[in-house]
Amino acid sequence: MSDTKTLVLVDGSSYLYRAFHAMPDLRAVPGDPTSAATGAIRGMINMLQALKKEVHADYAACVFDASGPTFRDAIYPDYKANRAPMPEDLRAQIEPIHEVVRLLGWPVLAIEGVEADDVIGTLARAAAGQGMRVVISSGDKDLSQLVDEHVTIIDTMNGKRRDVAGVTAEFGVPPALMVDFQALVGDAVDNVPGVPKVGPKTAAKWLAEYGSLDALVAHAGAIKGVAGENLRGALDWLPTARELVTIKTDCDLSGHVAGLPAMDAIAFSAEQTGNLADFYQKYGFKSLARALKPEAAPAGASGDLFDAPDASTVATRAQHRDVAYDIILTWAQLDDWLARVRAAPLAAIDTETTSLDELRAEIVGISFSVEPGAAAYIPLAHDGPDTPAQLPLAEVLARLKPWLEDPKHPKLGQHVKYDRHVFANHGIEVRGYVHDTMLQSYVLEVHKPHGLASLAERHTGRTGISYEDLCGKGAKQIPFSQVPVDKAAAYSCEDSDQTLDVHRVLWPQLEADEKLRGIYALEIACSETLFRIERNGVLIDADRLAAQSHALGQRILQLEQEAYDIAGQPFNLGSPKQLGEIFFDKLGMPVVKKTATGARSTDEEVLEKLAEDYPLPAKLLEHRSLSKLKGTYTDKLAQLADPRTGRVHTHYAQAVAVTGRLSSNDPNLQNIPIRTPEGRRVREAFVAPPGRVIASCDYSQIELRIMAHISGDEALLRAFHEGLDVHRATAAEVFGVALGQVTSEQRRYAKVINFGLIYGMSSYGLAKNLGIDNTAAKNYIDRYFQRYPGVWQYMQDTKAQAKARGYVETVFGRRLYLPEINSPNGPRRSAAERAAINAPMQGTAADLIKKAMVQVQDALDAAKPEVLMIMQVHDELVFELPEGDVNWLRAEVPRIMAGVAELKVPLLAEVGVGPDWDKAH
Repeated sequence: MSDTKTLVLVDGSSYLYRAFHAMPDLRAVPGDPTSAATGAIRGMINMLQALKKEVHADYAACVFDASGPTFRDAIYPDYKANRAPMPEDLRAQIEPIHEVVRLLGWPVLAIEGVEADDVIGTLARAAAGQGMRVVISSGDKDLSQLVDEHVTIIDTMNGKRRDVAGVTAEFGVPPALMVDFQALVGDAVDNVPGVPKVGPKTAAKWLAEYGSLDALVAHAGAIKGVAGENLRGALDWLPTARELVTIKTDCDLSGHVAGLPAMDAIAFSAEQTGNLADFYQKYGFKSLARALKPEAAPAGASGDLFDAPDASTVATRAQHRDVAYDIILTWAQLDDWLARVRAAPLAAIDTETTSLDELRAEIVGISFSVEPGAAAYIPLAHDGPDTPAQLPLAEVLARLKPWLEDPKHPKLGQHVKYDRHVFANHGIEVRGYVHDTMLQSYVLEVHKPHGLASLAERHTGRTGISYEDLCGKGAKQIPFSQVPVDKAAAYSCEDSDQTLDVHRVLWPQLEADEKLRGIYALEIACSETLFRIERNGVLIDADRLAAQSHALGQRILQLEQEAYDIAGQPFNLGSPKQLGEIFFDKLGMPVVKKTATGARSTDEEVLEKLAEDYPLPAKLLEHRSLSKLKGTYTDKLAQLADPRTGRVHTHYAQAVAVTGRLSSNDPNLQNIPIRTPEGRRVREAFVAPPGRVIASCDYSQIELRIMAHISGDEALLRAFHEGLDVHRATAAEVFGVALGQVTSEQRRYAKVINFGLIYGMSSYGLAKNLGIDNTAAKNYIDRYFQRYPGVWQYMQDTKAQAKARGYVETVFGRRLYLPEINSPNGPRRSAAERAAINAPMQGTAADLIKKAMVQVQDALDAAKPEVLMIMQVHDELVFELPEGDVNWLRAEVPRIMAGVAELKVPLLAEVGVGPDWDKAH
């Protein structure tokens, strides 16, 4: 055991800001918007508890900035001049944060005239000088200049670690040169200018070449180009910049830390349990209060909002319990564990594989856990040096297969869809997956990360081995098969064990809420259906894509030449500088807006505005659109196809979108730009094999129907019940004309209004979209709400409900959290209010299509197993089927989709059939 003492220094000022912005808008009295905000307090408690478990320290301090000016303000009056004032909700939490930090046993320091960084720097140097190990907990890169062989920085919020190697890898310079690096780059947050237009890469390059800022300054005359000119122009300023960014390490702390350098004044003290209990009760942290008396907490007790039940109790148990992790190398061991998993009421499974691509991944090892702290790992394909004899893969899977495929044996996993694919790659169709901790988190806390490491730390207080710890990073990363078996076993067993632990915290919360339990059941069923869709894939016509790529390439070259002709010279179509010179200097176009640095902008928004009056921006927009289409789809789709089958298998991410929507990647089928003829043509390459056809079945105007249901507006309900064209009906209402007299232009306006208001569009946004003035747009919106008062009332009620609860719900009870709904920041609050209006409709639409997927797949399994569901895109299901099953599908699938829920308006699903996806519309 080492005798080296450890000092932990917490950058309290950095963390309280991050906690304030990261945590939802918690209130001392949940649901009361007038009650004091507590999110930053809760975030600080979380961070300090996690840190105390992770790092065992002899001395510690939580350091905050004191109010008032510092010595840097005297050096440079504009220091931090651009910083917004502290939000009032955060300011009100500062005093209680200091209080609870002390109650938790941490010494608190806030010293006038210097910043928290300077106090941290002084204490770090003093401790390092005594041979101590120093751990600084902060997310602030400025502290990197303090790192050396004694001093390390960790960031508990994202797991980042900055030691000497870490700083060098991240910034391109060692810690000893970070002051010089920061002086060159500047600090926009603190309003410290650097050398104009010199970024991190240039600064690192210069320092690597010259060795220091002083040496660089001495050779400033040799630096060429604009960068050299800017450097020479900043020579008088650089000494001041360096002084501003240098952290003081010699502050006089004698009046605050008694006995320096002995540091006895900043040793941990015991938690003040009684006072902490009162504090937690006062600020509404019920589960934290319960955790102080673990014997009083009933099993599975429901926690307060955003506060996992008994997390601290579970964490204490998890961190200090013994674990028994077995490595299975004999048939007797395997038989013993097979008996244990068969007898277990629930078994957690984790696979270790050769690839993150689940459709190509092969098994390297498998772990199980059946009770807390008990797990086993079966190494099956390790091939590193000193690997012990392993049981044969095929025979082990043959023994496991009956249990894996038996639905009567309940199983648990983290992201089970991945493991389903892995086992399917080996001919095993796992049944009985009843729980998935990733999906539990997604339903309970959609706004938070759902990875196992994050879940374990958040809900059980456990931290573990990371994949990078085992395999390394980047080019030096080794395959999992080369990880020593003992380390692989510890890692994999820990994953299974933690999955079981997390489940025991999250599942009782779902059990206690009938609506959320229903959403979770839907997600579990949807996961299985998505596994089937991904496995089916869709056939791609590579020759057709190649022809499209060729045609697009010819058109792109033609557009380049046309752009050159208009400009009167060749130029780089992707260079903002050259575009600015041609647009504004040569062709005299008006400057629409400027960038943050004052340059004339030529971004997409500017091009669209200028394209209304000038041909060159229109050519550039078309060039960009076609280049993106070619690069993203027509060139790449065929490359992504399985060479054995010619099929593309997209990956559906189920736990990403906060609205419950699915996302698609590798390839992304949700973003094919179907508003252009060229984009629609891409869908022609999604084809059926001979004797089969493609069918598309999608919901008609689903979000407007959901709006009618949720708002209960009589006019909107009537339009859908009478089967009217809802956009035409809206136009008749807004423009005050008979239904038969609505013009196509009026219908177009009404369609923009209908969908725009769903997404919280303002009169400004409507005016811009329709190309009309703000007054006219405001009049249209006012008239809309006069005709549809139920919609207006829904919007007001929803915003008020969101402010009170911090979340809104779908029709089926999915919760959609809005952390910024009571933010003092106006734009953030407005964005949250718009999301509050739209999220119930998007979320309900997501729930409906998921219900449809599950029920349609059940019908296919029962009646038409030859019909394959091959894609889900927005509100559309896509099928590949024998030509003889078309009539069945036309009748049954729309009926099933329309019947998945009883709303106040009828659901309508429409079918198209064709030889390819495009012709099926």
